[in-house]
Amino acid sequence: MTTERVRFYQTGSFAVGNRLLPVEARTVQADPGRSNALTSGHRACQGCGEALAARYVLDAAMRATGGRLVTVNATGCLEVFSSPYPETSWQVPWLHSLFGNAPAVASGVATALRVRGRTDIRVLGQGGDGGTVDIGFGALSGMFERGDDVLFVCYDNQGYMNTGVQRSGATPPAARTATTQAVGPAPGNVFGQGKSAPLIAMAHEIPYVATATIADLHDLEDKVVRAMGMHGARYLHVLVPCPLGWGSDAGQTVRIARLAVQSGLFPVFEAERGEVTAVSPIRHRIPVEEYLRPQARFRHLFAPERRDDVIDRLQADADRTIHRFHLLPGEQR
Repeated sequence: MTTERVRFYQTGSFAVGNRLLPVEARTVQADPGRSNALTSGHRACQGCGEALAARYVLDAAMRATGGRLVTVNATGCLEVFSSPYPETSWQVPWLHSLFGNAPAVASGVATALRVRGRTDIRVLGQGGDGGTVDIGFGALSGMFERGDDVLFVCYDNQGYMNTGVQRSGATPPAARTATTQAVGPAPGNVFGQGKSAPLIAMAHEIPYVATATIADLHDLEDKVVRAMGMHGARYLHVLVPCPLGWGSDAGQTVRIARLAVQSGLFPVFEAERGEVTAVSPIRHRIPVEEYLRPQARFRHLFAPERRDDVIDRLQADADRTIHRFHLLPGEQR
């Protein structure tokens, strides 16, 4: 497979990839010879966090494997905007599966390669939170239980964005979606439902589980490289803000991902065999309100009247997460 050198249209700036840093400190995205796994021409919305994360993850995985990689993609936004028949924006060996069976298909590919003695080719599965946390969770749990040699990546935009912004098991409390409207005494998504896929993955005691966001490119790429250096079932959960579903400005996608981390609502950590081994500390902590305000899906918490009761509950959730994962510098493990 041949690739063209990436043409950087922004020069002399701190554009993605940190191209003004010394070569040894740059990211994969700064390399004009990167695989550019998800190339231009796709139909993602402006500011799509999932499109950014998919290219970052696949480019890092391609470098880590020397280009010997097969990826399996669940149905969802990523598949729909990148491969409208007869076109595709993928520059890697890529398979599309159903909404709920991407982990099983990826396991089958890995097994077939092993049977053929092709241990040099690695497998990466990917899907959104709908296809991972909900519809595909049984297949994912089976992949974990069997220890299949697959890295599965969930691009978490916290809802079924491709089909109209419906609630998923990853939708946060109080968020407005098409199926959790901002009406009544408890507007938005209810508290106490949903699930944490990273924590459930950890309960399987697989070799590697990690979370990341598109706001820290070095961290995301490093985790992909580390995961590809291991064997067995591995899981990476990436927060990818969705301007359409979240009602946020398309130019603020990376900033909002950073605010999610700084507020404590999204912990960034690594775990091995069920134990947390490293966390990314919050160096500039913010109240959850700073994260909520730029998103229309939380607008009902501030107008027509301010809902301090709901905001306080969300702040309590963030405080609990910060304490649980020891996310403040003085609380490091």
